[in-house]
Amino acid sequence: MPVSGDKSKAPAGAGGAAPAATEGCPDDGWEAFPAAFRTPTAPLPAPWRDLFGALRAGTVDDLVVIGQIGQSLDGRIATPSGHSHYINGLRGRTHLHRLRALVDAVVVGVGTALADDPQLTVRLVPGPHPARVVLDPNGRLPATARMLAADGTRRIVVTTAATAVRLPPGVEVVVVAATNGRFAPDRILDALAARGLRRILIEGGGHTVSGFLSAGCLDRLHVLVAPIILGSGRPGLALGPIERVDEALRPPVTVHPLGDDMLFDCDLSAQRVPIGRAKTST
Repeated sequence: MPVSGDKSKAPAGAGGAAPAATEGCPDDGWEAFPAAFRTPTAPLPAPWRDLFGALRAGTVDDLVVIGQIGQSLDGRIATPSGHSHYINGLRGRTHLHRLRALVDAVVVGVGTALADDPQLTVRLVPGPHPARVVLDPNGRLPATARMLAADGTRRIVVTTAATAVRLPPGVEVVVVAATNGRFAPDRILDALAARGLRRILIEGGGHTVSGFLSAGCLDRLHVLVAPIILGSGRPGLALGPIERVDEALRPPVTVHPLGDDMLFDCDLSAQRVPIGRAKTST
C-alpha cells in the first residue's frame, strides 16, 4: 500500500507538474533538486544526495527500479479491514512524494488501486508527476478511477490480450502475457522500458512489491517504519519461506530518520537480474 493512503483530493498540477503551493512543507531546498537529479553532470546537494543519489542511474542495466513500503513496527501496512490512513507521518508521506517526483513511472497493483483509489500524483512537494501505471490482468479497474483522470500525465493499464477493458480516452493499454493471472515482474519492466520509462517506482501493494523483490527486479527497497504497533493486519512483505536464518536476504542498509519514522534504504543491486540494456565497462 502507498505510505500515504493517498486520499487527498487536492488537484494535480497542470501539464504534469505539481502546483507551486504544497501542503505545509518548509522551504528546504528541494524545489531545484528534481531538475538537477535528471541532469547527469549536475552536482547533487546534501541532504538529498544521501537519500536519492543512488536512484540517479542504474548499476546493472539502464533501469532503476525502486520498491517502497510504509509499515508499522510489527510489519503491517494496514489493519485487517484494510485501513491505512495514516500509518506513516507527514515526513514519511513527503518522502514518498519526493520519490514520485524523481521517477518516470509509479506502479501499483489493481488491488491497491481499487482499495485506495489513489491519485499517484506529486502534491506534498514541488516536482513533476510520474506516469501512472496499474497492473490489471483481469480488467477490474473502473474508468472512473482517479489515477486515470486526464491531467496531462501518461496513464497506463497493463493487462492481457484476453481482457477487454473500457478506459477513458488517452489511456495507454499495454498487453503483457500473464501466468495464473499474474504478470512476471521482468516482463512488466521490459514493457515499460520499451515505452521510455526507465526509472520506476513500485509503490504497492505489499503483494506487488513482494513479487518484484522475489523476482530479483528491485535495485532499492525503501521501507518506512512508523513507531506504532497494529498487532494484526496486512503484512508489508510476503516472501517464500526459508529453512534457516542464515538463508535470509541481508542487503546493505542505510537508515535515515524522517520525523518519527525511520527509513531503511536497502541496496538490492547485488541480486538484481538484468532487464534493460546491460551496463558495459569502458
